[in-house]
Amino acid sequence: MHDRSRLSAVMICGAGHSGSTLLGMILGSHTDAFYMGEGGKARYLGDEKKPLRKRVCKICGEDCPVWAGFEWNGVSPLYAQVAAHVGQSVIIDSTKDERWIESRAEEVREGGGTPILLMLSRDGRAVVNSRLRKYPDRDPGEQIQAWIDKMATAQALFDGFDGPKMRVRYEDLAENSAATIKALCRLIGLEYQPGMADFASVEHHVLGGNSGTQFIAARSRFDDPDEAFVSLGSRTRDYYENHSGGIELDLRWKSELKPEHLAMFEQMAATANAPYQWGD
Repeated sequence: MHDRSRLSAVMICGAGHSGSTLLGMILGSHTDAFYMGEGGKARYLGDEKKPLRKRVCKICGEDCPVWAGFEWNGVSPLYAQVAAHVGQSVIIDSTKDERWIESRAEEVREGGGTPILLMLSRDGRAVVNSRLRKYPDRDPGEQIQAWIDKMATAQALFDGFDGPKMRVRYEDLAENSAATIKALCRLIGLEYQPGMADFASVEHHVLGGNSGTQFIAARSRFDDPDEAFVSLGSRTRDYYENHSGGIELDLRWKSELKPEHLAMFEQMAATANAPYQWGD
């Protein structure tokens, strides 16, 4: 029986497209930790009404040694069940939904464990550019406003969170990896392991999340990356196929974000982005 009082649950909040899959894989590369991806998708495991990509491991697919056959009833404490299943005491979840995080944190507290919150941020221009790359038909103004709103709700969650917590900048994680990872380990109560930065060398089993970062991990694991479940779209394939495989700062927004969209962002979000702006 897994000791629930030893459980540490690390939950990531913030806006999507900010590097949460990268952060989760780095933390999950510790020998005492497991990154489950977007834990909210545990609700979809085995549900054939959901698209396959939402209900299987994004790297292994249906034959995943971790998630194939795993069942969660939606009521019992999820992280404790996952911890017992994988034999690890630190579980990382990048779902980012505030209500989900509050519910799971309370479960962990009730079991005597420790919920930990990381607020991940990234320059909003990079986030919006990533969203427009993935969803080119969506309204840019709506994407900008969605980022503003999401960071506001994430900040409110972070401010009110009762427990260990830390702000993490994607750019710091990429540019000052060792120092940032060491600080995260101190917060979580893990001994720093330099190999955590080599996240692609570790076998990961993730639900949901960024396909590009997952492709980097799959590329190290499979002789032929096309054998992995994860796949890349035409707009990102060249970037990730030519990726070094390590932690790299992604600044594609500087060349990809259209001038009219950049001007719209500055008009709508300059104040909101001030704490997160990087690289000007």
